[in-house]
Amino acid sequence: MKKSKFIRSSIYLLIGGFLTKVLGMVAKIVLTRKMGTMAMGLYSLLMPTFSLFLSISGMGLSTALNVLIASGKYATKNLLSTSLFLGLTMDFLLLLVLFFGKEILANNFLHEPILVYPLLSIGFVLPFITVSNIFRSYFFAKERMIPHVFSNVLEDVIKLFLIYFGISYFLDSYEKSLTFLMMINIACEFSSILIFLVCFPKFRCSKKELLPTKKSLQAILPIAIPTTLSRLVGSITYFLEPIILTTILLKLGYQKGFIIEQYGIITSYVLPVLMLPSFFTNAISQALLPILSRHYHHQERKSFQKKLKQAIFLSLGIGILYTIFCFFFHQEIFFFLYHTQEGKGYFFFLLPIFLLYYLEGPLSSALQAMGKANIQLRISLINFGIRTLGLILLTSLSIGFYGFLIALSINIFVAVGYASKKVLDSLQEKKSII
Repeated sequence: MKKSKFIRSSIYLLIGGFLTKVLGMVAKIVLTRKMGTMAMGLYSLLMPTFSLFLSISGMGLSTALNVLIASGKYATKNLLSTSLFLGLTMDFLLLLVLFFGKEILANNFLHEPILVYPLLSIGFVLPFITVSNIFRSYFFAKERMIPHVFSNVLEDVIKLFLIYFGISYFLDSYEKSLTFLMMINIACEFSSILIFLVCFPKFRCSKKELLPTKKSLQAILPIAIPTTLSRLVGSITYFLEPIILTTILLKLGYQKGFIIEQYGIITSYVLPVLMLPSFFTNAISQALLPILSRHYHHQERKSFQKKLKQAIFLSLGIGILYTIFCFFFHQEIFFFLYHTQEGKGYFFFLLPIFLLYYLEGPLSSALQAMGKANIQLRISLINFGIRTLGLILLTSLSIGFYGFLIALSINIFVAVGYASKKVLDSLQEKKSII
């Protein structure tokens, strides 16, 4: 019964992932064709900051709820209410930071005054994402994937509709168009919240159950804090990336327009195509997390290892097939998606190393299920040091954006290698719960 439920959950996630990936790719194509390379470059400069604030806002609450609810040892209603209190409080503080610090971020860090109001708009988006993600984690933990799949598809349909019919009214200004793109997220996330509320079981909650409790905080924070710090370190790395690149390349004599354009090509054209199989691997990892958490808490070692091996081999198989396909048809892929061959060289350079990237999802799920959030944090800190130092040293060699690509490749290799070692070490520990 559980096996069929896991297979059914995986199938739902794969179908939903495929639909959202197709819709997302169509939206990306429409966006790049309507806005142009320069606007997409500015959008790429904005996204690391969005990712940084999103990581702080999320506080690792989704991961904590997924693990704790799946274990069956805690009161679900109080976990949800405590998480909402923590998340929304953090969102309010971040909105204040963006309100008073938007000019400093835009002018001194991103070197683009155009991004002042797009940055401020991030603060209004965060609460909707927080509530949506907390509700979503409940359904993941209960292995009810249909609300998640339906909400994701609806989000992408709304996003595509608003981009296609709405962005044209704001193309007279980069500032307006980028702010509009950020605010689209409010409509998308609000639609998901409505879906989750409709699908929620009819809870009867007393006031006491809705108030945050010490017990729930003590259960959530040991998972949420290391997870948040881990994601925060990754987001800081992502945030600093365009700043370091822009600063060094400007000093080496590269033109600002060229830097923005090339960075936009890599982050908006090359990386989305390379990450296309991730919707398969993410679906597998998401379906596995509550299963692995349950096996871990019930000390079912063999079942835990079996499911993990299946996820790793399946993810690797998908990655190999996709890599072979891209090796022979990368020119056709770029022409079909973007009507251009720009970025083809960057794409071909990164293609082999991304075979390892597809393994990050299952390994991360295993560490989260075993309560090894501290190891995830350690991996993020190591990656931060290697990627940042590598970016500075390699970019300074006057090899253009290939210094960035080499640093990215080293980062993927180290992250997957270290995570693999730590998962194996944890499984072999004699004192391990499983």
